[in-house]
Amino acid sequence: MTKTLHPVLRTVLFCFAILFSVNLHTVWAQSAPDYLRAILPDARLQGSGSFTWFGLKIYSAELWSENSGVTPNQLTTNSFALDLHYARTLHGEKIAVASIDEIKKLGIGNSAKHAAWLASMKSLFPDVEKGTHLTGIYTPGKATRFYRDGKLIGEIADPEFGPAFFAIWLDAKTSEPKLRLSLLGIK
Repeated sequence: MTKTLHPVLRTVLFCFAILFSVNLHTVWAQSAPDYLRAILPDARLQGSGSFTWFGLKIYSAELWSENSGVTPNQLTTNSFALDLHYARTLHGEKIAVASIDEIKKLGIGNSAKHAAWLASMKSLFPDVEKGTHLTGIYTPGKATRFYRDGKLIGEIADPEFGPAFFAIWLDAKTSEPKLRLSLLGIK
């Protein structure tokens, strides 16, 4: 013998479920840093992970995406942010060189693009130390903006740069496939 819920109780439970899901969405949106919410109002943490090199933690990474998220087959369809929280001191020029090396390994761009992107990154990327946050913001078809500890440090206007740069972490051929899966929220 099954019992059905009283219609009033069912309505109360339904309303509670709606309020809970709205509050959960609000928590996701509010967990993003203020400067990030100003750019991506519906930003939510899609995934996170760490990058280590020979056992040394270099940085932790967080992928912040809009409601629809970043999907493996359509990485550059929606706006998103990648935040790197550094665990050690690195020179900006070395970050730029390592970035262009990874882009080349992925087979993206040509020598003219590589030279232009490297020059732009060298002039833009600051030296970092333990605790520094560098955040890249991708918006389809627009300049890629970079922030240091929540403050805009500049942008690279070439719309082809963003997909190439973020492919370092998100492309299926990345040199760090476990970090990619963690960022995309795929277990």
